[in-house]
This record gives sequence, structure tokens and C-alpha cells, in this order.
Amino acid sequence: MHRHYHFSEPQKIFNKLIAAYSEKQRAYHTLQHLYECLTLLESIRSDLKDAYSVELSLWFHDAIYDPQAKDNEMKSAELFEKYMAQDLSVEIVEKIKRWIIATQKHEATNELDLQFLLDIDLAILAASPERFEEYEQQIQQEYAWVDPDVYSIKRKEVLAHFYQTESLYQTEYFQQNFEQRARKNLRKVI
Repeated sequence: MHRHYHFSEPQKIFNKLIAAYSEKQRAYHTLQHLYECLTLLESIRSDLKDAYSVELSLWFHDAIYDPQAKDNEMKSAELFEKYMAQDLSVEIVEKIKRWIIATQKHEATNELDLQFLLDIDLAILAASPERFEEYEQQIQQEYAWVDPDVYSIKRKEVLAHFYQTESLYQTEYFQQNFEQRARKNLRKVI
């Protein structure tokens, strides 16, 4: 990516992102999640119009993560702008900020690269049963501050919402290769 874009301080930014994804309040939104996202990106890179912007969005989409906050994506987008505005065009910065913010609600879009970004972020729902169980435990750890009974009810509501959507994924690729496994995982926990 550094070969495509010319960043003024790539090592400094990389180190800050690694530190952010390693913060103690994180159990799921960690380097493991980032690695899983970037690995998936590599498998579909040729389907993207602007793979580099998708990659930058993935690097920054959870850069700020406080389980008790409601503005993590907005703050992550602002952090992206702070670190990258001097190295990228205004259009690219605005697009990536918009994409990072879109990972909060995962709403339908007609923008193919954004569809892939959102699908990659939700790919964990289609993980192996073992990884999905680990994911559920990790999310529960991040929300350890919530009363366990309340957490259980709210978590089931969130997962039921995903399950009840017509399609969990927006791209044909993810619908064909991930949808069925994701629904199977969700069925087990709701």
C-alpha cells in the first residue's frame, strides 16, 4: 500500500495503529480482526475498483474503540483524516472517512467497493463454528461492564436483527460464499 500511496510517516502511523488495536479494552476489535479482514481483502482484491482505499478503510475502521462509546467510527474517521490528510487527495480522504463511518450501521449501498468493505467487516458471522464461538466470547468480554442478563437479551436482539435481514451480505460473492454459514451460526445463538 505504501508503494501505491506515498505516506510521509508510514512507520509512525503503522505503530500507532498496532498500538490502538492492542489496547486492553479490546477482545474482538483487535489485530486478529484486522488480520482476518485484510486476509479476506486479498482474496477479493481483483474485484475492487479502489482496493487501496478499501484497505485503508479496514486499517482505520476500528482504530478508535471504546465499548461504552457510540461514536467510535466517527472518531476513527477523524483519526484517519488527522494521520492521512496531508498525503492523500481531499476526495480520497472524504471517501474513506465516509466508508469508515458506514461500518457503524452497515446500511445498504450501491457502491460496490463499500459493499465489499462492509461484507468483509461482517464476515466473522460466517466463520467456522469454533471461531464464531470465540468471537461471541470476545464480544462478551468487551461488554463485561453490562449486566449479564441485559447483555444476553441485547446481544440476541442484535444477532436476530442480522438473521432477519433479507441478506446479511451486499455482494454476490459474499452472498454465495458466506451467507449460508453465517445464518447457520446465527441460528445457533438466537
